[in-house]
Amino acid sequence: MISIVCLALTVYTFILFGRIILSWVQTMGSWSPPPALQPVLGFIYDVTDPVMSFVRRYIPPMGPIDISPLFIFLALAVIRGALC
Repeated sequence: MISIVCLALTVYTFILFGRIILSWVQTMGSWSPPPALQPVLGFIYDVTDPVMSFVRRYIPPMGPIDISPLFIFLALAVIRGALC
């Protein structure tokens, strides 16, 4: 059971990392994803938005820099360290 939780935390970490990379790519250029990727991007945003929104309530972005993912990565690492 715990190995499933550890796997889920690891997968979520990678999804969150993907979300961050996507936001950088979309912000830095005029890249718009092809229609075939829209469902994947929608899934990534749907999975990460609740946690990101919760953390942003307590740690707002600092100008153009959003540091809330750092705290999420830290929390995931602590939880993984305690369980795995």
